[in-house]
Amino acid sequence: MRPAWAEDPPPNLAKLVAHRESETEAERNEYMYRQTVTLQELDSRGGARGEYREVRDIIFSPTHERTEEAIGKPANSLQFLHLTAEDFQDIRDIQPLVLTEDRLWNYETKPRGDETVDDVDCWVLQVRPRQMLGSQRYFDGLLWVDKKGYNIVRMAGQAVPQILTTKNENLFPHFTTIRKPVDGQHWFPIYTYADDALPFRTGPQRIRLRIAYSNYRRFGAESTFKPQ
Repeated sequence: MRPAWAEDPPPNLAKLVAHRESETEAERNEYMYRQTVTLQELDSRGGARGEYREVRDIIFSPTHERTEEAIGKPANSLQFLHLTAEDFQDIRDIQPLVLTEDRLWNYETKPRGDETVDDVDCWVLQVRPRQMLGSQRYFDGLLWVDKKGYNIVRMAGQAVPQILTTKNENLFPHFTTIRKPVDGQHWFPIYTYADDALPFRTGPQRIRLRIAYSNYRRFGAESTFKPQ
């Protein structure tokens, strides 16, 4: 039994989310913004013993070609960890946006009820890869989707697959990405965070990851949009 007021999600919830994600990604591709990445290695007491930090501006050339511009050189005092190509791919593609229409076929989806998140009434949608293909990266976790516009308000999960061979360990943390409405219509990522222990063979290594997305500004516009 369930409460009489309980709602059922739309039967095509995943397709509605993917359509909205495609619109959001297309809109976000018209924006410039700053991305600040901070990764810390933590000791057994939770103190930082090493850190990687980089700041990049995602901008456009005068011919409207999208590019990235590093703000200074990355600061790197990590002692145990090494950031891989997969880490940077996850930062660029998985942690900020995931379920567009061209990616939907890669995933199995299942509604998991509803929940209020950040004062927004949301459907909860579980997302899992159907299969792992080659070197592609995927998201495995939960999406909180607002019931009115099917915007992703929050996502929590992990980039997969973990990469384990006899000689190599390339592990990835559980993370949460929070979005806010930037232009009154589209919800863009503003913050990703992870606090996790990566289970290496030599022992668990706790890490803390922070990614801030700030100063969203539409190409050709003079004003900067602040997340609401």
